[in-house]
Amino acid sequence: MAAAAVANIGLMDSAYFVGRGEILSWINATLQLSLAKVEEAASGAVQCQLLDMVHPGVVPMHKVNFDAKTEYDMIQNYKVIQHVFNKLRINKNIEVNRLVKGRPLDNLEFLQWLKRYCDAVNGRIMNENYNPAERRSKGCKERNHKGSNKSSKSLQANRLSSANSADGAPTTEKVCISTVMEDHYMEQIQQLSEKIADLKVSVDSTEKERDFYFSKLRDIEILCQRPELEHLPMTKGIRKILYAADAKDSSLSEANEIITRSPGMFSDEAECQATPKSPYT
Repeated sequence: MAAAAVANIGLMDSAYFVGRGEILSWINATLQLSLAKVEEAASGAVQCQLLDMVHPGVVPMHKVNFDAKTEYDMIQNYKVIQHVFNKLRINKNIEVNRLVKGRPLDNLEFLQWLKRYCDAVNGRIMNENYNPAERRSKGCKERNHKGSNKSSKSLQANRLSSANSADGAPTTEKVCISTVMEDHYMEQIQQLSEKIADLKVSVDSTEKERDFYFSKLRDIEILCQRPELEHLPMTKGIRKILYAADAKDSSLSEANEIITRSPGMFSDEAECQATPKSPYT
């Protein structure tokens, strides 16, 4: 399968039947790691390096944080992945909100897809010239070097500000105003963070409820597709409701009409009521 076509594979593709053990063995052997669970790859750093292996020079490894622990830091890694996807024109949706939460199934599915993609690019032949440990080390050094440069510039700016204050300009009032504003903003940030946390809980609950009812409807749909049932008026009425295109108008009345006007729908019941029971039975 061509690498470009891998982005469009469905959940019934053989790629999604690769077990966790095989996925972990592949990652550990390829990147010289020792992952024990697929959730340990939730930060996105592993995925970044797998892409770096099959597309040398495309992934900005100095931006990859292998020590990411917070969701914010993890999201930065997935931004790197999305940047690479855009660069390579890979039309693949990344469920970042689910992945950073460490959900095993979501992380497993993404890694299963990534294995299929890497196999399609390199033909399942490992790049012997690629040194994963060295690439991680080099990326971390570049990241730390860029971070130290930013700190130096910030320190110089603070020193320049202090020197200007030492010339006799009044700073006490500015410091007080700055402190008050900082406390105000910190309070706002805290309130917004709490609201975001509540919204995430609400979204997770809604998604679970949606998935639950969808699975029930899917079971009913599969049952209605059985050859011995699909011709029955009751089945036709149920399918009328399931496949209704307009969400505003209820299809219940049309479904009831299909059932009631069907000849012989209640013939067994009518026959039982019309036929008197024998006193000898």
